[in-house]
Amino acid sequence: MNPFFVISLLFGLALGQTASLCAPSEYIIHVEKRECAYCLAINTTICAGFCMTRDSNGKKLLLRSALSQNVCTYKEMFYRTALIPGCPHHTIPYYSYPVAVSCKCGKCNTDYSDCVHEKVRTNYCTKPQKLCNM
Repeated sequence: MNPFFVISLLFGLALGQTASLCAPSEYIIHVEKRECAYCLAINTTICAGFCMTRDSNGKKLLLRSALSQNVCTYKEMFYRTALIPGCPHHTIPYYSYPVAVSCKCGKCNTDYSDCVHEKVRTNYCTKPQKLCNM
């Protein structure tokens, strides 16, 4: 193997981890229930940003561990609960949501992350909006 190729490959793999820009980012979640009179706009933090991935075209030349497809995901988080205003007594008026403390580039865990990038924006209110600052 060409020494220049090997050095370039190692440099690219090392730089890939340091060049990732994955961090907590401010985000507004819009929450509404059919039974409730209002939509709640919640200010929170989510993990967002760029994570280096590697092209699988060179899979015969690289180790399997070098062929990662990482996403920006939660390293540390906790949950908060908000009260949706204008709900009748028979409805549960609470909504729990994640708050990102720190983030990492890693595999997407579908237990607590949406691993699909939606093309259509669905995060909006159809009812009168109330703001929740926590």
